[in-house]
Amino acid sequence: MTAIDGPPTSRRRHVLRLALCLAFLSTMFYLVAIARVIDVDGIRTLVAATGPAAPLAYAATAALLGATFVPGPILAAGSGILFGPLVGTFVTLGGTVGSATCCAFLGRRAGHASARELLGTHRAAALDAQLRRRGLWAVVGQRFIPGVSDAMAAYLFGGLGIPLWQMAVGALIGSTPRAFVYTALGASIGDLSAPLAYTAIAVWCVVAVLGAFTAHRGYRLWRRSRADSTVAATP
Repeated sequence: MTAIDGPPTSRRRHVLRLALCLAFLSTMFYLVAIARVIDVDGIRTLVAATGPAAPLAYAATAALLGATFVPGPILAAGSGILFGPLVGTFVTLGGTVGSATCCAFLGRRAGHASARELLGTHRAAALDAQLRRRGLWAVVGQRFIPGVSDAMAAYLFGGLGIPLWQMAVGALIGSTPRAFVYTALGASIGDLSAPLAYTAIAVWCVVAVLGAFTAHRGYRLWRRSRADSTVAATP
């Protein structure tokens, strides 16, 4: 008997817990990413006042802000404005990896146990096996797909139980092109006709094409695996 076949009261409790987590994250996303209740410009000014420690302070602050759904392009552009395209890119990556790891950790703590209970023993074991084999590249692929909230995806990956090292390494690999793009655009904000701005736009176009290809391929693989599962389950 799998965990999903347990008492209805237990299932309802886990469903309620996951629903509350999702409602909280959705509310945070609206308030921060859409309503913009956080003054990013003011925070950037405070960080710049820390002097030589500003790059580390900005990376740590960006990690926390990213975990609360402040859009990554805004944080990366701020890094480019403060530190230039080279140092700024590394600062952006530091904030991005920190944010991804933080989100995955919190998602794991908040929702992993309930997700496993609802999936059941066999499905949870199959998911764990999939994550061990493809979790790293799932994170990398997600980072290439445009229009997907990195923070929300990281919370979801954490809830599914992806190891934190896979989340960190995958975010580093998958976020590097976009980190350069948005940081370089921030550094070029005063002259968008500069070669650096054109280079950033060209990289962005390549990343967008790769992201669309990744999403399409991922969907096809998912449909194929569903079809194989259906055939295997047919008597």
